[in-house]
Amino acid sequence: MSLRKQIMDDLKTAMKAGQSDTVAQIRGITAKIKDLDVAARAKSAEVTDTDIISALRSMIKSRTESATMYREGGRPELAEKEEGEIATIKSYLPPELDESALKAGIVEAVQKTEAAGMKDMGKVMAALKERFGADLDPAKASALVKAHLSA
Repeated sequence: MSLRKQIMDDLKTAMKAGQSDTVAQIRGITAKIKDLDVAARAKSAEVTDTDIISALRSMIKSRTESATMYREGGRPELAEKEEGEIATIKSYLPPELDESALKAGIVEAVQKTEAAGMKDMGKVMAALKERFGADLDPAKASALVKAHLSA
């Protein structure tokens, strides 16, 4: 089942069950997918599950930053709302890669690309994206690649 269909099915289920919080969270996700559709239409391209996963990861990043700011600003109720949205969004992401598998992939990518330092980080990240695809969390991978290349 495609990710888009799964999200729409979950929206219908939440609406029938009267789960207004979940409905609002999933509608936020569908709005982002519609934005991707509009952008893709201009390029005559189709939105893939990989594009949707990338958008979901960016949504998580922005909500994590918002939750942190709310906590620092003394607004825990708003931070909890953001964290609830993060949990809903994460439910649509593929399982995270095991850190040891990611580290092994980094070592392999460094050898494959013959990376010598930080200037080759882009090559290593491209090799990792090619190997792991949508399962790769770019933020986590980037931190580990930096640590490996600067060591």
